[in-house]
Amino acid sequence: MIFTPRADSTLRQVVVGGILAASLAVGAVYYYSMPRYTRMRYTPAQPVSFSHELHAGKLGLSCIYCHSEVERTSVANVPNTQTCMNCHQTIKANSPALAAVRDSWEHGTPIHWKQVHRLPDYAYFNHSLHVTRGVGCVSCHGQVNEMPVVTHEKPLSMGWCLHCHRHPEQNLRPADQVTNMTWKAEGNPEEVGKKLKDELNVFPPQSCQGCHR
Repeated sequence: MIFTPRADSTLRQVVVGGILAASLAVGAVYYYSMPRYTRMRYTPAQPVSFSHELHAGKLGLSCIYCHSEVERTSVANVPNTQTCMNCHQTIKANSPALAAVRDSWEHGTPIHWKQVHRLPDYAYFNHSLHVTRGVGCVSCHGQVNEMPVVTHEKPLSMGWCLHCHRHPEQNLRPADQVTNMTWKAEGNPEEVGKKLKDELNVFPPQSCQGCHR
């Protein structure tokens, strides 16, 4: 007999425990990468048929015109009805598609837009810190200027965010180009990114406390 009965029993428990732990780990990775958890491809119907493809794409409106607080606060505010009516008091003022906007304007009630991009409550994200350090809107939201209806395109998972924090130069651009959906680096993208990382003083945290406070 090579092992005592007690040692044999312990070995079996270790092997079984290891198999169970590995199975749980694989299952967790699979679950947390599924679209229903990451919300990828989530494309809710909105109360008003607002096309980013038209407004941000064909008309070239800046993201900041509607999401006006994004450079100063942690959230990218949903535009209020006043912002919509700045144009639509005269442009397509009687369009049936804008009935909900006119009703909101007349009665002072908000439009109940459906949130597309959402992080868990335990994850802290500050929009102003990112857009003022050269992270373009397209990096996290995708080519919104090509979306008739906004879709949750990126996973926004912890691993996805950490990859960017470890290699920020891959997603940096000049700070005045963050809302430019078609911006491309001139020259070697890697060299441009490294230069911008130093110029913009970008050293993202990689510790737990950076995003979980």
